[in-house]
Amino acid sequence: QVQLVESGGGLVQAGGSLRLSCAASGRTFSGYVMGWFRQAPGKEREFVAASWSSGSLLYADSVKGRFTISRDNNKNTVALQMNYLKPEDTAVYYCAARRSTVTTYGYWGQGTQVTVSS
Repeated sequence: QVQLVESGGGLVQAGGSLRLSCAASGRTFSGYVMGWFRQAPGKEREFVAASWSSGSLLYADSVKGRFTISRDNNKNTVALQMNYLKPEDTAVYYCAARRSTVTTYGYWGQGTQVTVSS
């Protein structure tokens, strides 16, 4: 059974940093696109960052320059380093995966809460 499990969320003051991790199991995701999404209270889920196995990276404009996505294909993990956090970064963060040939993410984690206090 395929599972994505996030960890590393928590409470941090504005300007601080957090590192989220996502461990994948049940299959190898080396050829997949790995992404991070977030959903704030009362808002729709939004894209944060994605990593292709080729090394390509993509970030939402709102996090560009502050967040860094990285992956370890050998360990089947993907991480999101979040620096200079702002209160508006407060959300539940989700790890997701999709085949590179499709546009829909088919695998999702359960989410981890990130709260940034002002």
